[in-house]
Amino acid sequence: MVPSFHNADKPTHRRVMVVGLLFCLAFAVISFSLRPQAESGQALVKADRLVRTAGEPQRAN
Repeated sequence: MVPSFHNADKPTHRRVMVVGLLFCLAFAVISFSLRPQAESGQALVKADRLVRTAGEPQRAN
């Protein structure tokens, strides 16, 4: 029988899963920190526009 990951013992399986989770978490943190940040300081421009125009009648074309 050829040894494979499927017949490994539980501690080895758990260790591999933890290392994979740590790599995934590190990738998510690094990619989030390298994302370009908004220069204007307004993160939700669309939401701000919706709040400012709430209650106003819609413009007719």
